[in-house]
Amino acid sequence: MTRSAAERDAEDALAAFAADFVRSDDVVAYLDGNSLGRPLIASRERITRFVDEQWGARLIRGWDEEWLELPLHIGDGLARVVLGAAAGQVTIGDSTTVLLYKLVRAAVAARPGRPEIVIDRDNFPTDRYVVEGIATELGMTVAWIDAGDAVTVDAVSAAVSDRTAVVVLSHVAYRSGYLADAAAITAVAHSVGALLLLDLCHSAGSVPIQLDSWGVDLAVGCTYKYLNGGPGSPAFAYVRQELQSTIRQPIQGWIGSAAPFEMGQGYAPAPGIRGVLSGTPPVLGMLAMQDMITLIERVGLLAVRSKSVQLTEFAIELADELLPDAVLATPRDPDLRGSHITLDHPRFAALVAPLWARGVLPDFRRPSGLRLGLSPLSTTFAEVDLGVRAIAEELAR
Repeated sequence: MTRSAAERDAEDALAAFAADFVRSDDVVAYLDGNSLGRPLIASRERITRFVDEQWGARLIRGWDEEWLELPLHIGDGLARVVLGAAAGQVTIGDSTTVLLYKLVRAAVAARPGRPEIVIDRDNFPTDRYVVEGIATELGMTVAWIDAGDAVTVDAVSAAVSDRTAVVVLSHVAYRSGYLADAAAITAVAHSVGALLLLDLCHSAGSVPIQLDSWGVDLAVGCTYKYLNGGPGSPAFAYVRQELQSTIRQPIQGWIGSAAPFEMGQGYAPAPGIRGVLSGTPPVLGMLAMQDMITLIERVGLLAVRSKSVQLTEFAIELADELLPDAVLATPRDPDLRGSHITLDHPRFAALVAPLWARGVLPDFRRPSGLRLGLSPLSTTFAEVDLGVRAIAEELAR
């Protein structure tokens, strides 16, 4: 070990930001930020103010002031700070699952006569289930990429053809943390006339993203991981500007109509990204993510990424030293991984309960993976050190 955790924390330019997050005395090492980020103290204050000053005081008048515009207002901020996208292409609302359905279904309709959807077999279950359901609904075929946890450009090239309507892939693999080459994969999809939908759940807020310059057509992502929006906070959707006049999402709700308060007969979609909306915006659920977007803008996503790489490198060093029987399922090359690592061991499933009882919180992914999700702005090197040592101690029992 080249430097101790204490030395790394002392040298960390972002160390002070850990104090901006709500912490609990009974959690000594939180290693699950890729499932649910810690709340910011600023978010606790924002939510309290909202209840007292807006919901409580303005009541229904709040809709006339700003609430209806929140999905687009926050979407523009997220696009600018995190997603590398111009304004007018991102909105907030619905769950990741619902947004995946909307955009995959819309993509298929935008490529008539193409009977296949391409997706990798180890993608997150929701992505696979949504794709399978749409394929069944429309009599299409799912073309599976069998590339394990690392979906490469070559693997995508071998799977697509002029039969492909849309390719659905995760930017960072939920299990292994493998970071896909999104720009190159988008180019491959476009070379056969297909659209590319990118799932950003495990990259948004921890990995630099450039949706516009990469040419990505569609994207979705959740906001409760590295964007710290809170349990079940609504997801986001990106639709490339050039596609907005031709992409039509299938869940026709009143807020997504061109004139929602006219309550008229017949549905006409609102122009632009507003047409992706369906139901009433989840205002409370959108509050907290604003504080994390502000913090990321203040720090800079490149600095966040640098800290992420340092944290995962430290976790891998510790695992090599203290968990020699565990198998690293994550790429050692930092350019090929996101902000979490996964270690495999046949006994890891039994370790989660005693670790949680000690206040050490990783998560487990079957069949044998212990996943350490390291949120760069809230995770300290001391937490990583304590956590990996606790894993080694429990394994030694």
